[in-house]
Amino acid sequence: MRSAAVVGTGLIGTSIALALRGRGVATYLLDQDPEAAHTAADLGAGVVAVPRAPVDLAILAVPPQHVASALREHQLRDLAHDFTDVASVKARPQEEAAALGCDLSRYVGGHPMAGREQAGPLAAQGDLFQDRPWVLTPTAGARRQTVDRVTELAELCGARPVVMRHDQHDRAVALISHTPHLVASLLAARLLHGDDSQLELAGQGLRDATRIAAGDAELWTDILGSNATAVADVLTEFALDLRVVVDALRDLGTGAPERHRAGRAHLTTALVRGVQGRGRIPGGLRLSGVSAGN
Repeated sequence: MRSAAVVGTGLIGTSIALALRGRGVATYLLDQDPEAAHTAADLGAGVVAVPRAPVDLAILAVPPQHVASALREHQLRDLAHDFTDVASVKARPQEEAAALGCDLSRYVGGHPMAGREQAGPLAAQGDLFQDRPWVLTPTAGARRQTVDRVTELAELCGARPVVMRHDQHDRAVALISHTPHLVASLLAARLLHGDDSQLELAGQGLRDATRIAAGDAELWTDILGSNATAVADVLTEFALDLRVVVDALRDLGTGAPERHRAGRAHLTTALVRGVQGRGRIPGGLRLSGVSAGN
C-alpha cells in the first residue's frame, strides 16, 4: 500500500493515520471538522487534502450510522480503489450500504479492537493497535485485492487480522465491549446519588470499574443503538444473574440461618464464576473502551 485516505480524524482515524505515516504510506486526511483534521496533521498523521487521483485504500473512521452514507459518497467521488471502515458494529452498516447501492465488491468491513476512553485526535497513538485483533468481515462478493489491502492495513498498524462473519462479530462485541461499557456507565451513574464524604473514600477499584464510562455519550448511543438486539440479549442474562445476587444479599441480611446459608452459597458461586470468567480473558487483552472511536 502506497497511499491511503482517512475519513474522520478522531481517536481511531488519527491513530491509523499515524501508524500508516510511520510505515511510509502517503496519507490524506478528510474531516467535516477542519480543526480536527488540521490537529491530526500537526501531529504528523498526514496532509489535509483531497487526493488528485484515487488512493489505494480509504478508511472510513466514522460512527456506525454514517458508514453507509460515507461509503456511497466517497465511492461516487472515486476517492479510492478500495474501502474499509472501522466501526464497532458490522451487520447494520453492511445492510445499509447494500440498500444504498454501494459497490460492495470494493468494500470490506473492519474493526480494530482497541481504543481509549478519551476522544479526538489529541488522544491518538500510532501504536494503539499493536498486537491487537483487527476484525475483518468480507462478504463472498468482495474482491481478493480489497481483502488483501484491508488485511495489509491491519498489519501495517501492527494488529492481528481476524476474519469473522458480520453477525458473529456483533455478538462478540456485545459481550466483550458494548455491554461492559453500558454496565460501567450504569455503575458510574449511581455515584450521582452519593454525597461528597462518600466519594472522598473512592479508590482505584472504583476508578478501574468505571473508567470506560468516560466515553462520549452521543457516540456510544449510536454504537449501542446499532447493535441493540445483541446487547439486549447479553443484558437480559446479566439481569438474571443480578437478580440472584440481590436475592442472596437479602437472604444474608436476615437472621434466619437457612436463608443465610443459602444466600452465602449463591453469593460465593457468583463471585467464583466472576473469577473464572475473568480468567478466560487472554493475557494482556485490553478491552476496547471506545472501540474503536466508533
